[in-house]
Amino acid sequence: MESKIPAEKSGECQCEIHRGKSILYQILNKEHASETKWHQQYRSPHHSTGSQGCSCVDRRRVVLKTPEATCRRASEVLLKTLTFIRNLPSFYHMPWEDQVVLIQQNWAPLFVLGLAQEGVDFDLREISAPSLLKKVLLNQSLAASNELGNSSLGASLAEVQKMKNLLWKFWDLDLSAKEYAYLKGIILFNSGCHVLKCLPYVQTLQQEAQQALMEFISMMFNRNLGRFAWILQLIASLQDIDADAIEELFFRPILGEATLNVLHLETLYIKPDWL
Repeated sequence: MESKIPAEKSGECQCEIHRGKSILYQILNKEHASETKWHQQYRSPHHSTGSQGCSCVDRRRVVLKTPEATCRRASEVLLKTLTFIRNLPSFYHMPWEDQVVLIQQNWAPLFVLGLAQEGVDFDLREISAPSLLKKVLLNQSLAASNELGNSSLGASLAEVQKMKNLLWKFWDLDLSAKEYAYLKGIILFNSGCHVLKCLPYVQTLQQEAQQALMEFISMMFNRNLGRFAWILQLIASLQDIDADAIEELFFRPILGEATLNVLHLETLYIKPDWL
């Protein structure tokens, strides 16, 4: 007698399983199933999703479960990050064009690093997309349905998972305040920004921050530079964080249609011609 292999163990996409059930069944069970699955899969801090080959997670959107408290803490982290930058004389020795480039390209990894330093964790709530039957019953036009389906409401679940996984890796390392300070310098003075007018100067600043971090780790951890290599690897991962996902998750409830770029520059007293 042939035995059926559970879909989750066979690697079959769960979307294909649910697609076979009736639309009405999905509506009646959607809320309970979504809540159960969410707690099972995403509340664990070290969870890594099992459906690696499934694109479903890329289409799912999430918002903060407690936006008031979390957005307030996120705003505090952003302000502390910008204050750190504002207190760096080496940053203001550069042309304002280079200052703008460095802020625009590196504020997101700096912000996530700030979340790690301040120990900011957050719970999420998944946004349920309207079902096909609901659209039909509400007599929504095809154009309206397409517009709704393409809505940018909420942040990408995949991007937020990536962010949370990085936070837990930093917390596992239990970094000191000095290590965080050196890391901010390494990230801010990103020598990969090749459009900079004073690129050699920025490269020197980044190398000095890396050297200071390596010497500090060597002194504090008995010359065990494996920690240094692991931290540099995490920095590289920070560069992959999607700035739009951060803005949607933590600051869209506050800013509305405004963007963070102008806020950053005004806070840092940078006044380009286009402001």
